[in-house]
Amino acid sequence: MNIIIKPIITEKMTKLGEKFNSVGFIVDKKANKIQIKKAVEDLYNVKVEEVNSMVYPGKSKSRSTKKGLINGRTSMFKKAVVKLAEGEKIDFYSNI
Repeated sequence: MNIIIKPIITEKMTKLGEKFNSVGFIVDKKANKIQIKKAVEDLYNVKVEEVNSMVYPGKSKSRSTKKGLINGRTSMFKKAVVKLAEGEKIDFYSNI
């Protein structure tokens, strides 16, 4: 099971990373905090202190087009904010 789907690279997560030494990931909906911690430590070779996870429900969206109103739904996802140990760092921009 692939636990980490993708990292979250936004302004808000960058500020959190600078202030609290934490990184955000979108993770599998069925993964628990222990599995997320192990996956991050194995993938990035860092020491994880704390994991906070939250589930975001899908939202109903609609938009107007020439053919009328189109209704849809965004998918639900689980987000994990991982606090790294002192002195540890993950650099997502090193391969660019």
